[in-house]
Order: sequence, then structure tokens, then C-alpha cells
Amino acid sequence: MDDIVKQALAKWPNVPSCYGWLGLDARGQWYMRDDRVQAAGPFAGGTPASRGSVLRHEKLLEFIDRNYEADAHGQWFFQNGPQRVYVELEATPLIWRVNADFSIAAHTGRAARMQRCVLDEQGHLYLEADLGFGLVHTLDMGLAADAVEQGLWVPQEMAAHELPGRFGYVCSPAARQKSG
Repeated sequence: MDDIVKQALAKWPNVPSCYGWLGLDARGQWYMRDDRVQAAGPFAGGTPASRGSVLRHEKLLEFIDRNYEADAHGQWFFQNGPQRVYVELEATPLIWRVNADFSIAAHTGRAARMQRCVLDEQGHLYLEADLGFGLVHTLDMGLAADAVEQGLWVPQEMAAHELPGRFGYVCSPAARQKSG
């Protein structure tokens, strides 16, 4: 976490959290979701109108990536100064990029060590790593397939609906907050 964020937290410790305003898609892109977009439906499984606007400002994206983490309940958030901005997930909290040597890095740019490989009933490939759980980016499936074929990664089959509970993440903190 950035030092300036830590200072803001110390100065204003009781700022209310924000829900529904930020989304992460299955390709690791961040989306801004204003009130109108949120009213159009959920981020995951919604319509194009309920997704919001893709964030493209490089410095803002770097700031979000550096200050992105999970709380004790498996809800992922971006610490924006003193305010937690909880993230709506299309798929998983991390999107993995695979390098030619089969090392991995999260969509945030942080390198990780893979611990387990999971395959769901739709053929989506996920990795559990020291940083958390995530989906392999679609552009890297060729490299991931090579790792599987070489026996470096051995996928365990698991139903997609079981993944959040099994790996401890919440896809919609906004829905969880509303339900109490």
C-alpha cells in the first residue's frame, strides 16, 4: 500500500466504504460504474450498459493496482486514500498472465508462485498462487496449455459455482452488503 494512502487512513480512519463503483472483468480491466450504470444491473452477468466505462488513465491504473487487496471476508477492494472501494468481480479477484517460462504475474503486475491449477466444467483454467486465486487470461491459454501438456501444471476439476467458497472470495461485495 502506498505511504500516502497509509497517511490518509491514519488521518481519516472512519470514512465509509464505497460499493458497486469499481469492477474488474475477466481480462483484468478496471471499470468505473456510476449510479446510472449500477441501476442498469449487476457487473457480472449484466448487460453492456451495466458494465460501465473502462479505465484507461495509466497513473490511475497503477495506483489502483498498488492498493488492491482483500479484507478478512474475501471481499477485494481498492484503498483510495481513507476510503475502501469494494470491487465487483466478473470472474475472480486476480487475472493471471503467463510468461514464456511459465512463471505468472497478476493483472496488477505482481509476480506470484503458483500452487494449484483448477479447471472448471466450461474449460476455464484458474491458478491458486501465493497472492490469491485467479483466472488465466484468455490471451495466455496457449502457454497454459503447454504447461499442462508438459506436466508442469496438473489441473484439478472443480465446478465454477464452488470456486468463490472454496478459495474465499466474494464476487459482489455490493450484493453482500445489501443482504446484510
